[in-house]
Formats: sequence, structure tokens, C-alpha cells
Amino acid sequence: MTSDSAADDSPEVAGQASAADDSLTILCTSIEGSAVLTKRLGEAKARELFSEHDRIVREALEAHGGLELKAMGDAFAISFSRVTRALECAIVTQRAFAEHGDSAAEPFKVRIGLNTGEAISADDPDGVDRLAAAVDMAERIAAQAEGGEILASNFVRDLAASGEFVFDDRGPSDQHAFDDPERVYELSWREA
Repeated sequence: MTSDSAADDSPEVAGQASAADDSLTILCTSIEGSAVLTKRLGEAKARELFSEHDRIVREALEAHGGLELKAMGDAFAISFSRVTRALECAIVTQRAFAEHGDSAAEPFKVRIGLNTGEAISADDPDGVDRLAAAVDMAERIAAQAEGGEILASNFVRDLAASGEFVFDDRGPSDQHAFDDPERVYELSWREA
């Protein structure tokens, strides 16, 4: 993988796969079994756990140039202008959660889903709806993942076709989660 540095802030960086200039890659996280954790631990302890999730995700998104769209207690939606940055952020995030789980008294696992969609343009009144649809799809893809997995839409996989990332075809998504079943791909993130 490429590493991000201050020089990578330019949109002209070679080797950084990007969607069209008017597209964003959306990364969504959610803590697996958060309702069960809250019930078992109680509100105060669960909030402490969720705060650790928030810290890890925000550190990764900041390091990779992500923009927090929304935080929902046990989940995030983040946008990236470059698909490679979103994928790198997803990998770093899962590695941080795995490391945290090795030492935590109360380990938890996080699901990650990625999708690419159109960005909002000031002169496009339908842009908000299209971005919301891209976020919704990323959330649905994340919901298809097991804790510790990163799933991506076909479009994300196609944009990252440089060979830098390894994807396994998971086949059509759960048809109950989507109007039209979407092919999803698992992004490999564990170091060999």
C-alpha cells in the first residue's frame, strides 16, 4: 500500500486511484452487536467502549484525509475524495481494532462497508439525495459484513483495480438488504 504524507494532499498524486472528480468514496463503520453490548455492560460502560471506537476511527480518518459525515454512537459515515485513501483507512482501522481487542478488557469487532457515489454540487438540487443514497448503500454493505471484515461495492473494487489491494468476491449481497442485489467484495487486510 502507499503511505499518506503531506505531499499526498494534492489531487494530482500519481498512483492514487480516484473516482471522477465529482465522486466520493464512503466508508461506514458499525460496532457488531452494539445493542447487546449496551444491554450487557450498561449505558455508562458501553459509552466508554463506543468512545474508544470513535477515537480509533477519527485517528484513522484524519491520517487519511477523510471527512466525517455523521457519527451515530456506534457507527460512522466518512467520505474520501480518493478510493485508495478510503481503502487504506479501512485497513488501518481494522488493524487498530484488532490490536485494541488483543489488550482490551472488553474487546469488540467492527464492520466496515465502502461504496462510491456522487458528491454534492452547489448547483445540483438532487446532489444531496444521490450522496444520501451512496451513504445508505455503504451502510447496507457494512451491515452485510461480519465483525472484523471490510466489504466493498463492485464500483469501489473496480476503481482500486491497480492490484495494490486484494479482494475476494462474496457474490451477490443479501437480497433483503437491497432492492437489486449488489455484488460485494471482501477486502483483505490482515498482514501475512
